[in-house]
Amino acid sequence: MKSPYQGKPKEKWLSITKRLVNKHPLKDEIVDTVLQSWEDIFKSQMGPFSIGKEIFPSPQIMSFFLHELVAHNLSLKHIGEYRVGIAKKEKDIHNLTDPSLGIEIKASTNKTQIFANRSYAQPSSDSETKDKNGYYIAINFEKFSKNVKRPKIRMIRFGYLEHKDWIAQSSSTGQQARLSAQAYESKLITLYQAE
Repeated sequence: MKSPYQGKPKEKWLSITKRLVNKHPLKDEIVDTVLQSWEDIFKSQMGPFSIGKEIFPSPQIMSFFLHELVAHNLSLKHIGEYRVGIAKKEKDIHNLTDPSLGIEIKASTNKTQIFANRSYAQPSSDSETKDKNGYYIAINFEKFSKNVKRPKIRMIRFGYLEHKDWIAQSSSTGQQARLSAQAYESKLITLYQAE
């Protein structure tokens, strides 16, 4: 798909993002689904032990749970239209009729930033790999600590990102990519922010 930002001045990017977000069929369900998925984690048990009572998962595991539950919960609300991505080239939330409406999910305990694998900073190499351009749900959440026994969702954003928005770590051993400041300013819309 051609970039919706191509040839447009950066001052126009935010209005383009707002238009893209407003036309997405799931936009009004994202916040409730993320918050419900977060609550579902704390209703979960492993054997006789409860998350948040006896078990305090690492940020990576909490991110995995959140990622899976958001994708499954949104898919269940739209059976026949959306499903959890299975194939390597599918987004985390795959649209069965229009793949351009699929959504990637990124979650982080950073207060404001999200991260991805370094490969997100590269264009998709072939039709068998996932297109890094498209819709993203960005979730920032608290982690367990001595002072935080019941972490909360800090922020939920939704927008349209492209591989050019990601900056790969310069170190040859670095495996992470971060977003440019411009992407945060003009390509992600805040849907929810904790008080």
